[in-house]
Amino acid sequence: MKLRLVTKPNRGHCGEVRGASLPRFAVLPDMPRPFLIDTDTASDDAVALIMALRAPDVRVVAITTVAGNVEVDQATRNALYTVELCDAEVPVFRGAAKPLLRAHQNAAWFHGPDGLGDHGYPPPQRTAEGRHAVDAMIEATEGNPGLVLVTLGPLTNVALALARKPEIANKVSRCVVMGGAPCCEGNVTPAAEYNIWVDPEAARIVLGSGLPIELIGWHLCRYEAALSPSDIELVLGFGTERARFAIECNSHARHAYFEQTGEDGISLPDPVAMSIALDPTIAISWGEHYVEVETSSELTRGMTVVDRLNVAANPRNCAVWSHLLAQGPNAKVCWAIETKRWKEALYAFLT
Repeated sequence: MKLRLVTKPNRGHCGEVRGASLPRFAVLPDMPRPFLIDTDTASDDAVALIMALRAPDVRVVAITTVAGNVEVDQATRNALYTVELCDAEVPVFRGAAKPLLRAHQNAAWFHGPDGLGDHGYPPPQRTAEGRHAVDAMIEATEGNPGLVLVTLGPLTNVALALARKPEIANKVSRCVVMGGAPCCEGNVTPAAEYNIWVDPEAARIVLGSGLPIELIGWHLCRYEAALSPSDIELVLGFGTERARFAIECNSHARHAYFEQTGEDGISLPDPVAMSIALDPTIAISWGEHYVEVETSSELTRGMTVVDRLNVAANPRNCAVWSHLLAQGPNAKVCWAIETKRWKEALYAFLT
């Protein structure tokens, strides 16, 4: 076994956080946890990849790319660039170029045309593997018992893999999904978060697959969880190439976030999701719910419908909800995180 110094909050008798975080020694397993990361690599995805690639107790088995924030070829290039930045040896596999049934609509308005803020980063030296991402996903899941699947983009690749081999859902220990706007406003429409909105049919398939889903919604990266101007200066003060890249590649996203919300800072939904994948205790409020995805209405396309107040079973709702509720909860929904610890986790990987 290995010992690693980690930071844990100093809590009082009733669980409140008191003062500065205290160092603790955590015991890590000799065998690192296997992760597979599916990503539409843009600016916040790249930061999330850095976190996973630098985690000492994680082995990233593969990175698979999907069309989302940018076209799949650009997502693949961005993933390869980030892997090289971390001096890592991880295979990258190109995946689906479009959603299951719909035309692809990118998020260049938020991340810039190249997904990394258009700073002219050089092309990566390495190239993607020859196999398709769906094949790689199935092989990695079957070959790595207890695999942790982390999805940072639309769920097209995962849905395709499940359609081919549904039984892989039983071989995943955790499926951490950055997606959805449960019980809050969306970031691409008033009702929907981008990753789910782009391919709602894929999201619906994945939520109904039996995967052990942990839904990490867009709401968790806002307000105090976003990097403030002082947080940004702190990160730049680390003086590492990783820290500079993490801030620089999110420059376009920072402006877009301000235009969208009026909040000055960098919101990092994918790194928040990755921090929870790496350390589930960063999440401090969970609920097990049945989550449905709207696919037929253009007004609410991609909306993640969550029965948070348990009203779906009321008689007035039985006609619509009874057959769904009979299946039981299909996801753990994260409602809140410990902001201080999420930021400390991020900082540790950028120093």
